[in-house]
Amino acid sequence: MTRIDHATLRSAETADQITRFPFPFPADTYRYSTNVEPARRFVTTAAGAWGDRIIEVDRHYRAELSERDRVLAADPTRCTVLPHMRPAAWDALLMVLGELAADHPDVMELSDEGGGRLRWRNDLLGVEQSFTVGDDDSIPGGPLRFAGTQAQEDLVLLDQREGALWADAGLVTFAADWSLAFDVGMPFLEVHGPVPRVHANGVITRAQQFLMRLGTGQEYRRTNWTMTVDRRLDTSTETYPEWGRDRRLVTAGDPGELGDRLHLRVEVQHLIRLAPSGAILFLIRTYLLSLADLATVPEWRRRFAAVLAELPDDLVDYKGLTRFRSATIRWLRS
Repeated sequence: MTRIDHATLRSAETADQITRFPFPFPADTYRYSTNVEPARRFVTTAAGAWGDRIIEVDRHYRAELSERDRVLAADPTRCTVLPHMRPAAWDALLMVLGELAADHPDVMELSDEGGGRLRWRNDLLGVEQSFTVGDDDSIPGGPLRFAGTQAQEDLVLLDQREGALWADAGLVTFAADWSLAFDVGMPFLEVHGPVPRVHANGVITRAQQFLMRLGTGQEYRRTNWTMTVDRRLDTSTETYPEWGRDRRLVTAGDPGELGDRLHLRVEVQHLIRLAPSGAILFLIRTYLLSLADLATVPEWRRRFAAVLAELPDDLVDYKGLTRFRSATIRWLRS
């Protein structure tokens, strides 16, 4: 019998995760900006490259979709679609399934059965589902909910009217300290109201203007980041009592635990103008990398320490890093 070397196996899996990790810092300083670039372009990093796909399927695929099911079962409001956004939800579903089928034709297929009916097959999950486009009752949970059972990304849909953008639908189970239930139906500029500096320097206004000029089918992306204690994807406002205390406790224990417990949390946000509804789809994919794994790349270790050391206090506070910033810098530089 061949003996499985689990340490080597875990090392190989971790190496693959690091190779594809979207390290977000091109310099030793960080400020909020629109930082938008065309999608589907490789970004080379000190450890590898990322960015060639809109929707990424990785080794956490089944686990993260299972976690999404758990979150939605506990709080169904994490998937909310205002009535006028139903056509946009169908556009989002067809875009997501089409991307998955194009990237993974050996295990996923979207086929036309005629008469407005489509058939979706996903061998990775053992799913076969026929549905009629436009008929919410023909697909489990409706189109946006079903999209969230097939892709790891969170989805937010923006409507454009009255000279502004409105966050009028979404499926968000992996929020970074915000609440879809609170934000749904809110103007884009108000959604970003709590973010420091972005209104005074015009970042959010420019972002809205850019998005409103997007043509049908145009695809862009940007990154955002924060830090998370443990590998916890659901850090929504609703669950703050469950994860907020970890910010206090993580520095109270063994300093050696910091490397394993603290994670750099990066969102890759894709921005796509859908047809025919004209809605804008935000796909938000969350990646987590522990400090211990990040530190295996010397350039990342040095740069992240520099970014944290220079980051202004108001941004530190907004990102929830106040309690462990100093400890993280010491750990990275030790």
